[in-house]
Amino acid sequence: MGRYIGKLRTLPFMSVMLVAANVVIYLLCQLPGNTLYGRGCLSAFEIVSRGEYGRILWAMFLHADASHLFNNMIILYFMGAMIEKEIGHFPFAGIYLISGIGGNLLSLISKIVGGDWAVSLGASGAVFGLDGLLLALVLFSPRRMENITPLRVVLMICLSLYSGFTGGNVDNPAHVGGLFAGFVLGGLLVIYTRLKRIR
Repeated sequence: MGRYIGKLRTLPFMSVMLVAANVVIYLLCQLPGNTLYGRGCLSAFEIVSRGEYGRILWAMFLHADASHLFNNMIILYFMGAMIEKEIGHFPFAGIYLISGIGGNLLSLISKIVGGDWAVSLGASGAVFGLDGLLLALVLFSPRRMENITPLRVVLMICLSLYSGFTGGNVDNPAHVGGLFAGFVLGGLLVIYTRLKRIR
């Protein structure tokens, strides 16, 4: 019995649920009217003038097209499954969501400061949060992850950021904000885990 429970704990429940939620919401967005896009995209105007702060969360579950969705979900599933196995289901989900919010907050601030009223959407801020979390784990955690080294993670992050900054129509502040939030939260998680073991 204990063996089966141990195996269940290693299954990426949260990663699968997050991917499923994004896919279902994308399919709902294809219904006539674009209601979810209108109510959920990250819009500085709507947030500042109407106080629609929920957009800071909802925008990370919206995607512009199937390619946008696929690119984010493939990373979320494979990287998420690996990280979730290391840190647990709820810490993983919490850091993912908070990273997405952090990315959208930095994006919102950037829009307000720059007078940019264009809307943005997507899970990439939260996905970059997983990059930051992974970097914190390989740098600070005493546990070693197979075939994952700090250099490889840094190179992956640099390539992802470069692709964003050289591409068009990309919300780079969301990427940077998510990356930073994930790294900080990952570092705090490692510190908490070490202190818990000491006690």
